[in-house]
Amino acid sequence: MRKKEANILIVDDDDDILFSVRISLKKYFSKIVTENNPKNINSHLTKNTIDVVLLDMNYRIGFEDGKEGLYWLKNIKEISPETTIILMTAFGSVNLAVDAIKKGATDFILKPWTTEKLYAAVNAGVELSRSKRKNTQLETIQERQDKDFHQKTEHIIGTSSAMQSAMNLVKKVAPTDANVLILGENGTGKFVFAKEIHLQSNRKNNPFIHVDLGSLNENLFESELFGYVKGAFTDAHKDTLGRFELAKGGTIFLDEIGNLPLHLQSKLLTVIQNRKVTRLGEGKETEIDARIICATNAPIHKMVDEETFRQDLLFRINTIELNLPPLRERTNDIKLLATHFLGKLTQKYRKKIENFTSEALKAMENYHWPGNIREIEHIVERAVIITDNDEIEISDLHFSTKKLDINLEGNLNLEETEKVLIQQAIQKHQGNISRAAKDLGLTRAALYRRLEKHQL
Repeated sequence: MRKKEANILIVDDDDDILFSVRISLKKYFSKIVTENNPKNINSHLTKNTIDVVLLDMNYRIGFEDGKEGLYWLKNIKEISPETTIILMTAFGSVNLAVDAIKKGATDFILKPWTTEKLYAAVNAGVELSRSKRKNTQLETIQERQDKDFHQKTEHIIGTSSAMQSAMNLVKKVAPTDANVLILGENGTGKFVFAKEIHLQSNRKNNPFIHVDLGSLNENLFESELFGYVKGAFTDAHKDTLGRFELAKGGTIFLDEIGNLPLHLQSKLLTVIQNRKVTRLGEGKETEIDARIICATNAPIHKMVDEETFRQDLLFRINTIELNLPPLRERTNDIKLLATHFLGKLTQKYRKKIENFTSEALKAMENYHWPGNIREIEHIVERAVIITDNDEIEISDLHFSTKKLDINLEGNLNLEETEKVLIQQAIQKHQGNISRAAKDLGLTRAALYRRLEKHQL
């Protein structure tokens, strides 16, 4: 039988008891420590992670009131609250043991004991200790995440009129509970703006639940968003809350809503209209209390015209519509963003790089940034890693240089050139919009807008 990794501390003033317990447990657990002086308990707790303490109740000859045991019980709970405490007591002290359990002990065993009962009590104690320790770690992680989350959003950087307009709208809409639809190309910061709306709202101290509908399996849509009860399907081993219920009192952010199939759009519409969800396998409805923010990079209004997105659902989610500008339309912010990422990434990689050369900055301002803010961060990060200089030079920047082989026949008109590029790309990819958009360095949404503009 393989020993379980666990630290067990046995405290008793009777050396025979210590020996007996150690012999009984050493074949089951990796480390057994014995101690005949309770004054040394603190030392053991601070030097090692103790899973279980087996604690005798009395240590002075002639005293059977258990006061010393209760004292050390309290002491252990204060120093190591995750440690499981099991009392060792004689039959006549059962009432004392019950009192001790009320004060924080987990279990007690009567002297004399059988090895089977001793092992069962200690093994259960180890599992309980580990469960407590895991929960404490999760709580600590959650506290850190909450602290980080409530810090000011760093990527909302910009002085351009487009960004100022977007931020002014955020300030107006955030204090309300209005549904918001955020539109913009990939990498323009839709998640960051959704988070900022939440942080400026009255719901900021409650959950912010992000759901990426684009990556969510259709078969899991209802169970993930609405929850389920035990037995609702094969792997439903316990009642589980859906994302809408998890967002109680806070905000649910439905990202990439434009990717949601029509048959699921109707189910989402029902929930948003009625403000109620029904868990899978359960008949009753549960009211939801969550602010709804949606986002997409798809041409959602065009999709309504094409009947690939429900108009009634669009009306429900876009009480306020926030359009985020692509980076190429806010060139004044490129230097600010590049400098911000440079400071962040030089700290990450522990490099001393002061700034960008003027040529490098000019090149960034002239680049079309198909990947927007996400791309500028990636390019700056790569430059920070590869450069050996104290400035980022143009040779350190790796822009996407893929071009189409086209013949413009001497036409330098910008509008006509764009139209020809789009026509050539669509012809090259045999009408596949996704591939054409990728080749042009655009998102599908951006290409659809240009198709509409040029009436193609």
